Amino acid sequence: MTTAAKLVQYVVVNGEIAKSWPKGAVIAQCCHAVSAVSHLYGTDPDTVEYFKDLDNMHKVVLEAPDAGKLNGLGEVLLQNDIKHKVWIEQPENIPTCIALKPYRKEEVQKYVKKFKLLS
Repeated sequence: MTTAAKLVQYVVVNGEIAKSWPKGAVIAQCCHAVSAVSHLYGTDPDTVEYFKDLDNMHKVVLEAPDAGKLNGLGEVLLQNDIKHKVWIEQPENIPTCIALKPYRKEEVQKYVKKFKLLS
């Protein structure tokens, strides 16, 4: 197994918008966050490795129950120096999702394990 195959990128969506916004709008928010975090940490060794095997990228999309829980996750990630991007939709100023840069699952799973898969 290559190093890239061991890397995962977590995306955590605000469940309030996941249930009330059109599906396309929610997906766009996730795309914004993933694009931003990929740009911000494009030279990070794990990010570079992750993009070496584009056909085998591994992402996990989870759901935070609401904006408060999403913001709480952002604070915990910040306190633990876990590189991520909180996407805030403007002009509404609503936190819609968080994308982590690619990490080895065992490095970050403890921060996201309480969230369920987005359905």
